[in-house]
Amino acid sequence: MNSIKFTYEHFLQKACRQLGYDEVIFELLLTPSREIKLEIPLRKDDGSIVVFNGYRVQHHNARGPYKGGLRFHPAVDEQEVRGLACLMSLKTALVDLPLGGAKGGIDCDPRSLSHRELERVTRKFVEKIHRNIGTNIDVPAPDIGTNAQVMAWIQDQYSIIYGYTPSVVTGKPIVTGGSEGREEATGLGLSMVIRHHAKTHKLPLQDSQVVIQGFGNVGRHAAIELAALGCKIVAISDTQGAVYNPAGIDVQRAVAHKESIGSVVGMENVDVIDNSEIFSLPCDYLIPAALGGAINESNANRLSCKFVVEGANSPTTRVANDVLCERGIKVIPDILANSGGVIVSYFEWVQNIQHVHWKKEKVQEQLWEVVSEACELVWALSSEKQLSYREAAYQISTNRLKDAVFAAGI
Repeated sequence: MNSIKFTYEHFLQKACRQLGYDEVIFELLLTPSREIKLEIPLRKDDGSIVVFNGYRVQHHNARGPYKGGLRFHPAVDEQEVRGLACLMSLKTALVDLPLGGAKGGIDCDPRSLSHRELERVTRKFVEKIHRNIGTNIDVPAPDIGTNAQVMAWIQDQYSIIYGYTPSVVTGKPIVTGGSEGREEATGLGLSMVIRHHAKTHKLPLQDSQVVIQGFGNVGRHAAIELAALGCKIVAISDTQGAVYNPAGIDVQRAVAHKESIGSVVGMENVDVIDNSEIFSLPCDYLIPAALGGAINESNANRLSCKFVVEGANSPTTRVANDVLCERGIKVIPDILANSGGVIVSYFEWVQNIQHVHWKKEKVQEQLWEVVSEACELVWALSSEKQLSYREAAYQISTNRLKDAVFAAGI
């Protein structure tokens, strides 16, 4: 996924230049500390053998242990994982967590694997990488194609080797040490960013129109939370198609329909539209919550929203970002907008280390506190220096990362 590489690298380099850092510092912040590639053989249920590639890129740990998701997707490759690991370092720095950045994945399609095959792939991955992960080393979490069950398998396989260690992963089931509120954290955090922005800039949320591209974990929970705030969800898309109703979609019905048949297509009281049309619908907030590069040079000129709020990682390419800036469409960047997931992952890690369990109310109160502080810094720097929200966010995170790297010593 070349768009991810060129996007994060461009924005990091721009931030370094704006901050007066030379190319040596840029390369130091860009280059990962360690890259791991693994061969993952799997004997399938029918006796045949397939071989997958596994990856883990550990970007920087000057601020704390490496932290980042593990995705199972056929398109996973070294370049994509490298870019996402860098984004994680910047994200944890922006929201001021004592964590670094990492990312990993296996180039398999989990939908084509049986439950037993998926478990075997996961456990084999841990057998190969266990020396490079751990509570104070690198803490994986769910991402595209993985979930709480996959994290439970990782925890169990790691614990077979080292003894009971719930803090080796986050995003686990609550019964194995997971945190209340983790599943909805990214979508909830995104809704909090929108709420904080609207409150700060005196924008009404009631009846504001929202379009959501991607109805997985992030898009689904963002829709639920924004509807609860009074927003009108007018369009939703998934891999099967998109649905539209300018009067508003019943989000709970959409969730139930998706769970029932695997798609929002086929719901009552909506119009079915092509996935590409969702980007041109008039709305206040467009939330790309699927894969990277969704907003690109082919559709950036067709957007009819006031704000893009990035639920996915790198959903806007560099060229598209420039187009949106020229058109006056403000972009709330991924390293702020979707940071709720890693924030609550951090809370889970803390709970595991301290052997305590927080109630959901405390998790959500703490999430709002961390999100609010990061938002205030971004809005203030953007206003003070006349920067885009992305430029402001990258300057804050880049400066923090550079300070930590230099404090640790070269």
